[in-house]
Amino acid sequence: MSYNLENPLESYLKKYFGFDFFKGEQKNVIENVLNGQDTFVLMPTGGGKSLTYQLPALLMHGTAIVISPLIALMKNQVDAMRSFSAEEGVAHFMNSSLNKSQINNVKEDILSGKTKLLYVAPESLTKEENILFLKGVPISFYAIDEAHCISEWGHDFRPEYRRIRPMVEAIGRAPIMALTATATPKVQSDIQKNLSISEARVFKASFYRSNLYYEVRPKIDAEKSIIKFIKENSGKSGIIYCLSRKKVEEMAETLNVNGIRALAYHAGMDATTRADNQDKFLMEEVEVIVATIAFGMGIDKPDVRYVIHYDIPKSLEGYYQETGRAGRDGGEGRCLAYYSFKDIQKLEKFMQGKPVAEQEIGKQLLLETVAYAETSICRPKFLLNYFGETLDKPCGNCDNCLSPKHKFEGKDAMVKLLKIILELKERFKQDHIVQMLTGKANAAIKSYKHHKLDIFGIGEEKDERFWNSVIRQALVGHFITKDIDNYGLLKIAERGTNFLEKPHSVMLTQDHNYDEEDEDGNINQSGGTGVADPALFALLKDLRKKLSREKNIPPFVIFQDPSLEDMAIQYPVTLDELKNITGVGPGKAQKYGIEFIELIRKYVKENEIERPQDLVVKSVVKKSGMKVFIIQSIDRQVDLVDIAETKGLDMDELLSEIEAIVNSGTKINLDYYINQVIERDKIEEVYQYFAEAETDEIQSAINDLGPDEFSEEEVRLIRIKFISEMGH
Repeated sequence: MSYNLENPLESYLKKYFGFDFFKGEQKNVIENVLNGQDTFVLMPTGGGKSLTYQLPALLMHGTAIVISPLIALMKNQVDAMRSFSAEEGVAHFMNSSLNKSQINNVKEDILSGKTKLLYVAPESLTKEENILFLKGVPISFYAIDEAHCISEWGHDFRPEYRRIRPMVEAIGRAPIMALTATATPKVQSDIQKNLSISEARVFKASFYRSNLYYEVRPKIDAEKSIIKFIKENSGKSGIIYCLSRKKVEEMAETLNVNGIRALAYHAGMDATTRADNQDKFLMEEVEVIVATIAFGMGIDKPDVRYVIHYDIPKSLEGYYQETGRAGRDGGEGRCLAYYSFKDIQKLEKFMQGKPVAEQEIGKQLLLETVAYAETSICRPKFLLNYFGETLDKPCGNCDNCLSPKHKFEGKDAMVKLLKIILELKERFKQDHIVQMLTGKANAAIKSYKHHKLDIFGIGEEKDERFWNSVIRQALVGHFITKDIDNYGLLKIAERGTNFLEKPHSVMLTQDHNYDEEDEDGNINQSGGTGVADPALFALLKDLRKKLSREKNIPPFVIFQDPSLEDMAIQYPVTLDELKNITGVGPGKAQKYGIEFIELIRKYVKENEIERPQDLVVKSVVKKSGMKVFIIQSIDRQVDLVDIAETKGLDMDELLSEIEAIVNSGTKINLDYYINQVIERDKIEEVYQYFAEAETDEIQSAINDLGPDEFSEEEVRLIRIKFISEMGH
C-alpha cells in the first residue's frame, strides 16, 4: 500500500463507523484507493458506496475532493461524517449556498489539515479562485459521485460533469474514483473515456436484490389503486414519484384528504420547506413523500417499504435507482409502476425542439423503458440484462413470475430475426429491423433500398408489437446484443451464431398489451380495479328505468351506464360516497341519489358484501382548475373556440370536458353559442330525438338522424343542452 496502516482495515472501520465487517466489495475498493490506483465503483443504491471513499480519505494524507451534483446531498454527507468524528472540520462542502465568511472558514480548516473530505459541485470547481486555492492543497484523491451524470446516455446527464477531467489536471493529478449506482455498459464506457481512466480497476457489485418485488400495472384509476395499496400497507413508509411538480402537489393533497399523511417534495419548493418535509419523512411524522426525482439521492432511510411510480420514468437507470430506495435494510420492498403508452408519447413530445442527437438518445432510453413495462419475462432478469448482468433463473418474486403469460414456440421467429440482422450487416437499430420484418417500407428503408431485398417482409404475418417482443427476449437470452460504441445497433452474439447453425426449440412468452381489451371486453389490468357486480348492475338499471318513466326523461339523463357500473363496483351507501362515483357530482347525487343508495345499502346487507377498502376516494377540489375556468367562461358567454385555444384544447377535447361537467350534475347554458352555429330546426330535431331515445350514444344518433345532415360536433352540443336542461 502507498499508505502504511498500523492495524487491519477492519479496526479502522470499527473505529470510525462502528461496523465490524465490510459489505461486498467495499474492502477491495478501499485497498485499491489506498494503493493510489484509479477506481471505478458500480454499486447499487444501498450497497455502501459512500464508505469506499470516506474511510480511505480519513486514512490518507491530504484532502479528498468529492464531486457531487446536489447541495442537499453534500450537506447530508458532511453531517454524517461529522457525527463520526470529534473534529468538526473533518468534512466540509463548498458551493453557492455559503457566504464569504463561511468559505474563508472552510479554507482555513483545509489548510490546517483538519479537513479530510471536501464536497464540491462541478460548477464550484470551474471558478478560477477555487482552482488557485486547491492547487496549494495536498489532494489525496478525487471521488466523482453520481458519475453517470458524465454520460449523455445516463439518466441525469449534466454537461458540467464532462469538464471534470480538465479541472483535475488544472488543480493537480491524483488518483480518481468514479462511483455510480446505475450504469449500463454504454454509460460505463463513456465515464471511463471522459475521465481518462480506461485502465481503472472496476468493482461491480451485483444489481440483483432478491427482497424487491417488481410489478407494472396499467394506468387505469391509478390514484384509486394507489390509495388502496397504501391503506393496505398502513404504517409503512413509501415514496411516490411523479414527473411533474404539479402532479406531485395534486397527489400529496389527494392522499391527505383520504386520510394518508403525505408531503410533497420537488425542486420548485424553497430549500427550507424541502428540508423540513424530508426530515418529517425520515422521522416518520408522515408515511409518504410524493416527489419528483429531486428526492432520494443520498437519503439513507433503510425501511422504505414501497416505491411507486405514478408516471413511468424517462430511463431504466433512473427507474432502477429510484426503486433501489425500497428495502435497503434487506426487508420488504415493493416497487410498483403505472404504465400507459400515452405517457411515453407525452415524454417524446417534450423532447421536440432539443438538439437532434439529444432527441435520439432520449428516444432510445424511452424505448428501453417501454420494453421493460411491456415485457412478460422476469422483471429483475430483464433489468439485470440491461445493466450487463445475467440472472441465471427467474426471480420468482415479480408480477411476471407470479402470473406468467402464455408461452409459444419461437424457433422460426428467432431464425427470421437473426437472418435479417445478418443480412443487414449488423448496422441497424431495432426500429429498422422491425420495419424490415413486417414489410413496412418507410423512408429509411427506401433510402437504403432494403425493400428490394428478398428478406423484406419475411415476418409480415406478425405485427410490430410481436417483433419488438422477440427482440427483447433475444437480447435477454443473449442471442443478440446492442453495440456499445454505436448504441442501439443490433449485433448477433455467439449464442445467436450457434443457433443459426443449428436452430432448436426456443420458448418465448407473449408480452403484455395494456391498451387492448380481453375477450370479455374488460381492459387488461393485472391486479385491476375490479369488475361490476352484474346482479347489482341489473337492479340499478331497473331503478333508473322506473325513475325515467316517473319523471318522463330518458334513463341516461339520470345516470349514464359508466356511473351505474362504478356503483356496482364501489357499493356507495351514503350521498358523500355517491358524489365520488364516476360522472356523479353533488347536484346529481342530491337530485337522484337517495333511492340508489337505499337500494345499494339493502343489497350490501342482504348479500353480506364486503365493500372495497378504497371505497371513498375523495377528490381534491381544484379551485383554479379546468372545470371552473370552463364554467366561468361559459357564464361570460365566451366563444367555445376561444375557450379551447386558451386552454390548448381542440374542440373535441373541450366538448368532452363540458360533457363531464354536465354529466356530473352541473347545469350550464350553451344557447348563446349553439344558436350562432346551428340552425333552429336542427336544434329542435336533435333535441326531440334525445327526448325519445333509449340511449345517448352519439353514433347511434347520427345514424338515425342522417350522417349527411348532422355533424358529430352539432349532435354533441345539442345533447349537452338536452342533458343540462332535462337532468337538472
